[in-house]
Amino acid sequence: MGLAKMYELIGPAGVALILVAAAGLYLTIWTVIYLIRTGRGFRSTIHEAEADGGRHFRERTEGNLNPLVCVVREVVFTHGSHSNDIRAEVAYLFHKHLAPVNNSMCWLKLIAAISPLLGLLGTVLGMVGVFQTIAVNQALDPAALASGIWQALLTTVMGLVIAIPVLMVYYCLLLRIKGFRIEAVEHSYRALELVQGGRPTLEKEAKAQAETPREAGVRYV
Repeated sequence: MGLAKMYELIGPAGVALILVAAAGLYLTIWTVIYLIRTGRGFRSTIHEAEADGGRHFRERTEGNLNPLVCVVREVVFTHGSHSNDIRAEVAYLFHKHLAPVNNSMCWLKLIAAISPLLGLLGTVLGMVGVFQTIAVNQALDPAALASGIWQALLTTVMGLVIAIPVLMVYYCLLLRIKGFRIEAVEHSYRALELVQGGRPTLEKEAKAQAETPREAGVRYV
């Protein structure tokens, strides 16, 4: 089947769906590889840094470009000293250092959303062509009409075939990213405990969380 015949079969909406599918495949492969490398590098580096009780934590993490290592390092040496809410700091730094992954996930979700719409658009355009044929021709050929309707519905099938796997991949990757965030929080607390004697930090955070509702009650009495 030549390109001209394929274009006649799927139309402009089908071509757009092929491009969208290629983009989704590329983003999926890139994100999976990125997350695998990030996870392996993070665990290797952070376990090595924590192995000697955190005495050389700065030296063993300094200059490391792994985004999760950057999150923990900045919490320990920068943000942890002026914030009572370590989880909020981790969430901010997580979003900052994993911006490429966040962008990739947004594009995957967009692809999953627009693929069925593009398929529906192709079907509508195909049905318009079928009804134009009916209006022009006096003698209708049922076989020709059936062929035209089949071609019109093909783009809907293409859109669903693209959207369903991409949506499944999106949620699987989302669960993995949430797991990374939990690991970043856990190792941030552990690193603070090792490097700064983190008990005061944990007690400070607990005290701040306990005093917040009390202060709010005093304010509104």
